[in-house]
Amino acid sequence: MFASRLKGLLKPAVFALCLVPLALLVLDALAGDLGANPIETITHATGDWTLRLLLATLAVTPLRHLSGWSWPLRLRRMLGLFTFFYAVLHLLTYVWFDKFFMWGEMAHDIVKRPFITVGMAAFVLLLPLAATSTNAMVRRLGRRWKPLHRAVYAIAILGVLHYLWLVKADIRQPLLYASLFAALLGFRLWRRWRRRLPATRSAGPGARSEPRASTQSETVSPL
Repeated sequence: MFASRLKGLLKPAVFALCLVPLALLVLDALAGDLGANPIETITHATGDWTLRLLLATLAVTPLRHLSGWSWPLRLRRMLGLFTFFYAVLHLLTYVWFDKFFMWGEMAHDIVKRPFITVGMAAFVLLLPLAATSTNAMVRRLGRRWKPLHRAVYAIAILGVLHYLWLVKADIRQPLLYASLFAALLGFRLWRRWRRRLPATRSAGPGARSEPRASTQSETVSPL
């Protein structure tokens, strides 16, 4: 009974933790502690948490396979949606506080400034993933759902490039994010290679392997 209660508290606890960065930003804003450039502070904070939560979302499957725990799967959809939430806040900071809805200037930035170009591309790719993250959409899309949600890896690449090209001097943090993403992607590719290798050996030349049944870890939305 105690274990079941802990499981019941897991999602509310993670939900609350995901709101802590926003709460701290609001408190700093009310106290006037956002520094000399409040817009830059908010932009960087929301962008950082978008990438952190995206990496946490991608880390769920490796954690599940390495540990044997199933509970991380219960958090993946929530983490993915919080990734989208902070991405929206990041974009709103740019559109509202930085550009004051000057669409012409924003269009110029998208065309002329590469870090904004890739950032906008990442956000556009996030939109269909967030819109199709419900169980109803998983059932409706069927086999098309999984290829669509694999765009999360392209989003991560664009997000890391967005940060790397934004930073002009100290690139240690974007390089850390890039390294973490490379490790997570490498783990997925290694597992795919390991799954195919025995099937290829047992089937022999010219034989076709049977399609693999879907597992729970592959049918829970990353976003």
